[in-house]
Amino acid sequence: MIDLHRTPLVLLSGLAEPPVRLLADRLTATSGTALVHHDLRHTGDGVIRRLVRLGTAERIETVPLDHDCVSCTLRQDLLPLVRALSRRPEVERIVVRLDEALEPELVCQELHTALVDDTPVTEDVEVEAVITAIDQASWLAAATGDAALDEVDLHAGHDDDRTLAQVAVAQAEFADVLVLAGEAPDAWTAARTGAVLQRLAPRAALLDLCGADTDRMLGAVPDEGHRGKPRDPHGPVVTGQPPLDPDCGVTLLTFAAGRPFHPQRLHEALDVLLDGVVRTRGRAWLAGRPDDHLWVESAGGGLGIRLAGGWLDSPHGPDWDEASPEHRTFAALRWHPVWGDRVQELAVVAHRADPADIDHTLRGALLTDAELAEGPEAWRHYPDPFAAGPDEPRDDTAGAAPASVGDSPTIRQDER
Repeated sequence: MIDLHRTPLVLLSGLAEPPVRLLADRLTATSGTALVHHDLRHTGDGVIRRLVRLGTAERIETVPLDHDCVSCTLRQDLLPLVRALSRRPEVERIVVRLDEALEPELVCQELHTALVDDTPVTEDVEVEAVITAIDQASWLAAATGDAALDEVDLHAGHDDDRTLAQVAVAQAEFADVLVLAGEAPDAWTAARTGAVLQRLAPRAALLDLCGADTDRMLGAVPDEGHRGKPRDPHGPVVTGQPPLDPDCGVTLLTFAAGRPFHPQRLHEALDVLLDGVVRTRGRAWLAGRPDDHLWVESAGGGLGIRLAGGWLDSPHGPDWDEASPEHRTFAALRWHPVWGDRVQELAVVAHRADPADIDHTLRGALLTDAELAEGPEAWRHYPDPFAAGPDEPRDDTAGAAPASVGDSPTIRQDER
C-alpha cells in the first residue's frame, strides 16, 4: 500500500528507447504526473540534458557534468529535483524515465541512502513501481552477448566499462513489471526470451505493450515486488517462485556447498559461468580468506567478483544486532558449528549450457577432503589469483552498496 504522506514514484527503464518513451507518455497523460528524464547521450560534450514535464509545461535544460562524473551529476541533480517536485501540491506522481544505460537498482540505492539536506529522498517519495520495457526483437541477444556499452554508443561517460548484457539483465531482474514490446524474429526466440525472463525476474508481472496503460501497469505490481527496495547481498540468491523445470533449453541451477573454494581452481573454473549462461548471482567463500564475503555476478560474456563485507561469523563482520532481520534469519538457518554462516551459494540462469556440467565444474573447484583437513593456516598459502596486487588495494566496503555508473568494484573482470 502506498504511503499517502509520500509522493508515488515510478521508474521506467529499458535498452530500447521507443517503447520506454511510449510508456512514459502513457503514464504522464494522467493529470498531476510529472516526468523527469536525464539524457546521457551528450556526456561527450560535458553535459547531461534534463527534461522536466508537468501537464503541458515542458522544460529542457543542460546540466554540466560534475568533475566529468555521471553518477555525481545525477546524484546532485536528480535527487533534489525529485524532492522538490514531491513537495509541489499539484504533483501527485513522479515518473523518472531512466536513460537506456542506467540500472534502476543503482538509482534506487541512491534514493534510499544518499542524503539531501541531511535526509534521504525516500522520506518524501515512495517507489510505486519499477517498470522495464523488453524489446523482444533484440533483448535476448543483448542479454547473452559480450558487447561493451561503448560499442553500441550507450555508455554513460568515458569511464563506463560495463557491458550491454550487464545493463539488460540488471534492468529486467529488478523490475516489478516487464512490458514486452515489438515482435521476436521467430517463435523460438519469443519462447526462449519468455523462459529467461521467468527465471531471471520471477517476481515481476509480464504485460504486452498494447495493453499496458497506466492502470494496468500499476495494478500489475505484485505484492512481493521489489518496489525499489535494493536487494540485500546477504539475503537469498533466489526469490519468488521461478520455474525449476527446463524450458526451451533455459534452466535455473542453484549451487550450494559448505566448504571453501580453492582460489586457483575457482579461477580456472569461472569460464563455465560465461559460456551459454545468461546470469550468475551469489556469494562465494575462498580458502585463505575466511573473513571475506565475496559477491559473484556474471551477465552474458562478462563476470565480476567483488567484496561484499564480512561474514557474520568473522571478526570484521557486522555485529549480529547491526545485520538486517533477513540477514540474521538467513544466517541462522545455515549456521555451521565450525564455519558459521560461510557458504557457497550461486544461482545460474543458463540458456545454452548444461547445468550438470556447471555443477560438476564448480564442485571440482571446492577443497577436497584432504585439503579441508589441512586447516585454515595451510589455506592461507594457496595461490590466490583474485588477490589485489601491490598497486591495487582491496576495497572491503565495495560490496556495501551497488556500484555507481562507471564504477568498477571488480576484483576480476572476465570477458569471453
